[in-house]
Amino acid sequence: MKRSHWSIPYVVFLTIFVVLPLVLVLVYAFQDGSGHFTFANITKFFTDSDALSTFAVSIEVAIENTLICILLGYPAAWILANKDLNRSAVTIILFIMPMWINALMRTLATAELFNMLGITLGKGTLLFGMVYDYLPFMIYPIYNVLNKMDKSYSEAAQDLGAKPWEVFWKVTVPLSMPGVSSGILMVFMPTVSTFAISEFLTNNKIKLFGTIIQENINSSMWNYGAALALIMLVIIGISTLFTDERKEVEGGLI
Repeated sequence: MKRSHWSIPYVVFLTIFVVLPLVLVLVYAFQDGSGHFTFANITKFFTDSDALSTFAVSIEVAIENTLICILLGYPAAWILANKDLNRSAVTIILFIMPMWINALMRTLATAELFNMLGITLGKGTLLFGMVYDYLPFMIYPIYNVLNKMDKSYSEAAQDLGAKPWEVFWKVTVPLSMPGVSSGILMVFMPTVSTFAISEFLTNNKIKLFGTIIQENINSSMWNYGAALALIMLVIIGISTLFTDERKEVEGGLI
């Protein structure tokens, strides 16, 4: 048996569970209820004020969540990667442990905690839940880059008379940008497309883009729901390409 034959099960799996669903989304997005080809579903999004406003809110929440995750995640990743400040692997495990629990269960537990404390559900609770769920996805890409970073760069800067804060801002931060870019991608796009967190932590007062996709699918409006999903996939694809190009540029500069 050729070595390439071992890839057949993976090809079959990807075809059934990845390629086929994407093809179905594409087909439904460009069909009307009668199965005829149309661009109406795509153009409807750009004339649907509710969908556009929901998309704008989703982008706003995603930007805020991403910025908070960077502000909290970068220092945490730097501490975890610093051997002088973190001498135990237990600390790293503590950050991993929440990811072992189902995200929906964590969200429900967070909502119940707010209810017990009498905190009104709204944008604040939504951002808290978003940060709680997605912060590890910001920490670990940055941590991996910082942990593997060649320490000789920092030592060379110190030998040339750079102060600790100068070493951090002029050496550590620029070299860690690939990890930051990965973290931004892993936090920003899921935030835009999620629906469960906003539903449970705001009592559906704040709808995100994933919510209107879910509502259309649940209402049997498959074609418009597929069009919205396709628009989201295109945005994710463009963001991924932009991030990859940035990594290549930064890698070349480094």
